[in-house]
Amino acid sequence: MEEPKQKRSRFKTVELAYIAFGAALITVCAWINIPFTVPFTLQLLAVFLCCVLLGGRCGTLAVAVYLLLGAIGVPVFAGGSGGFQTLIGLTGGYLWGMLLIGVLYWIAVRLFGRRLWVEIAALLFGLLLCYLFGTVWFSVLNGERGFFASLMICVVPFILPDLAKLALSLILGIRLRKLLSL
Repeated sequence: MEEPKQKRSRFKTVELAYIAFGAALITVCAWINIPFTVPFTLQLLAVFLCCVLLGGRCGTLAVAVYLLLGAIGVPVFAGGSGGFQTLIGLTGGYLWGMLLIGVLYWIAVRLFGRRLWVEIAALLFGLLLCYLFGTVWFSVLNGERGFFASLMICVVPFILPDLAKLALSLILGIRLRKLLSL
């Protein structure tokens, strides 16, 4: 009598550990914040780093786990907040935009390979998409301010710091990826 074949798992245990590590890293970086209309945090640094270091699939899933933890009330967002109300609140669009960064990175690397120019372009376009999605969300929920006023409040002050986070994550991610053979 033959033994039934075991179903192959979609994820290796090490990938699950990387995803959990990525979600934890994003959480810790969210807690490092300077309160503002849109809090200045290191979340994007962690999102970029997760994508570069872990790859598109695991990096995107790390962001998804982070958002899921926040949605069920775990205090993972900026200022130690959590709950679904944060995800649908004024700055919720920027949180969802971080997931878009991961998805865009995943698609780009899958289509064009893990080349430096692909990674840079994917992260830059992902950041622009995050800005656009978050700003539209913010301006719709905050009827007092239009799109351009919201852009000036929620994006313009963050452009240079976010570009610095992107560059730092690429440098760290690529070096760590070689070191850890990821």
